Amino acid sequence: MKIDGIDKTIIRTLVKDARTPILSIAREVGISGAAIHQRLKKLEKSKLIEGYNMIINPKSLGYTTTAFVGVYLDSSSQLSSSIKRLKEIPEVIESHYTTGNYAILVKILCKDNESLMRILNDKIQPIKNVLRTETFISLDQQIKRQINI
Repeated sequence: MKIDGIDKTIIRTLVKDARTPILSIAREVGISGAAIHQRLKKLEKSKLIEGYNMIINPKSLGYTTTAFVGVYLDSSSQLSSSIKRLKEIPEVIESHYTTGNYAILVKILCKDNESLMRILNDKIQPIKNVLRTETFISLDQQIKRQINI
């Protein structure tokens, strides 16, 4: 996908604030709102733009514990069935199939450490083919950003 300076300005503006009006972007780059709309459709069709998201602050809902859990499987052939079970756990917000020691690395949001312990003991570790887990509690997120365009 080849993008020009106008596309970059559109993307940077919307990454900063996805609710920026198209006409505001159009005035900034000096082209019509319709042209901005067409460029956005082109960027979406090319899959460079995957979507537009609202970001919820989990702490405002009482989710104060973020943890990363490395999941060891007895066989990588059981990956899809393990992922299916992990999808049933609402506190699991990301999962990654990885190289290295773990087959799966998951990110979990919990109300507190006790709820994290319950999720590990009652929901993740009983999954068939999970040999063991290794948990890292995040003390503070230092970097959160999109890829730079």
